[in-house]
Amino acid sequence: MNIFAISDLHMSIANPKPMDIFGTKWNNYLEKIASDWQEKVTDDDVVIIAGDISWAMTTSDALKDFEFFKGLKGKKIFIRGNHDYWWKSITRLREQMPENCFLLQNDAIKIEKTVFCGSRCWITPGSPDFKQADQKIYSREIERLKIAFFRANQLREEGDDLICILHFPPFNVHRDDNEVTALISNNKVNAVVYGHLHGKESRTDKVLIKNQIPYYLTSCDIVDNKLTLIEPLK
Repeated sequence: MNIFAISDLHMSIANPKPMDIFGTKWNNYLEKIASDWQEKVTDDDVVIIAGDISWAMTTSDALKDFEFFKGLKGKKIFIRGNHDYWWKSITRLREQMPENCFLLQNDAIKIEKTVFCGSRCWITPGSPDFKQADQKIYSREIERLKIAFFRANQLREEGDDLICILHFPPFNVHRDDNEVTALISNNKVNAVVYGHLHGKESRTDKVLIKNQIPYYLTSCDIVDNKLTLIEPLK
């Protein structure tokens, strides 16, 4: 089983919102993603989509975007991004998902010998745009991430890998350690996947080794609309 990841597709099939206004990398980007996906992935593989899936405001509109994933190979794991306003009742959403599409919300899933856990997270202290109002949200997201790791450790058996999926970067521009990276290290995570960052002004280390753990940035415009192979460190 191979594990791939991508994020920040910002889909809008129901109510088109052109993304090419943000640059040429967004020209026909969904077609490029689908082509790369079908070339790389088998039905035995897993593809992580780390948030900002759809611009939709309602579940019914978001489900039209999920039609895109129905024809793509592999098992798909999704977490919520800050723009996924359609993501509301997790129980109801899970009932409506296409086959082989799994939503994570502060919990975990095990596939073969790999456990996947995830949470949206938030901007971290020390970030240029971190304000006093963000502290409450950040603290709440820390508690949600703790719940996700608790669920993951209930599923994890000896020899299993653990992959943590976030939407927001788990550190600030200086890559300082914080409560998020401490949770990641303390829970012996083998790889971290995140997104949220866009454009040439972003911190664009596609892979960063921190505390002996690989952190993968997978925003689709950063990775040229190609799936990233996730290789957990043992």
